[in-house]
Amino acid sequence: MKVFYRQEQAARTQSFSPSAFKPALVLDDWRRHPEFNIEVIGFEPVSPDQLALAHNPEFVRGVLSGELRNGFGNTDPGVAASLPYTTGSLVAAAEHALLHREAVCSPTSGFHHASYANVEGFCTFNGLMVTAVAMHQQGLAQRIGIIDCDVHWGNGTDQIIRKLGIGWIEHHTMGSHFHGRSDVGNGEFERWLNQAIDRCMDCDLVIYQAGADPHVDDPLGGVLTTQQMSARDRLVFERLGQRPLVWNLAGGYQVVDGDDLSDAQKIEPVLALHRETARLHCEILG
Repeated sequence: MKVFYRQEQAARTQSFSPSAFKPALVLDDWRRHPEFNIEVIGFEPVSPDQLALAHNPEFVRGVLSGELRNGFGNTDPGVAASLPYTTGSLVAAAEHALLHREAVCSPTSGFHHASYANVEGFCTFNGLMVTAVAMHQQGLAQRIGIIDCDVHWGNGTDQIIRKLGIGWIEHHTMGSHFHGRSDVGNGEFERWLNQAIDRCMDCDLVIYQAGADPHVDDPLGGVLTTQQMSARDRLVFERLGQRPLVWNLAGGYQVVDGDDLSDAQKIEPVLALHRETARLHCEILG
């Protein structure tokens, strides 16, 4: 499994969300499982001009310079420094997927609430949209699908699509349909996901947000069981894995209490869900 990672994309900051430092913890976890056969691939960070493909240029400048707050509500220079690498990972993964026609991983989070000129909900820049516009402008993809299985509505993605007048993106976000266990009864989630995949079958590239936060035990989720989460990933990989596909981590907020626990031990429930997604990638796609 090819994973687009550089240590610069992980940053420590004071926040309820572990997303800023999660890439490092996920990679350390996966490397402890040699059966995953991880191949880590480096990449170049995106430039401010590339971020401005989907964002107001002054907003980009203000965040990167520390004059404006990031999605964690602070002006931490470590977070600002990591942001070009976070989006850079997804851009590089998408380019590789398109050129080599395979499924790859970008261990990234914090995208879909960010709008054209605003941060929101632990999201600073919308790497999903920066990546989509970059691949379209490079002529590598004419039609792009985004299947967003973070539990929350990808409102920033929708706003940028409207702002830029884009008609070539298939955007499906589970957060606009499912808000609790009662919403996913009688196979409703599976039907929605199959329909989203059907609509993306003619896309040149699909970006899949394999969020951990839909899990029933997540404090901001409470929708899908562990078995349903695994079935979700299996369905995406079995139906879309033989074409250009990039998946990322998105949200996940379960925490184990304990002052003497390591960072990884504190978010072990989240790591376990991402571990299962990686395991299924390797099982189904090699």
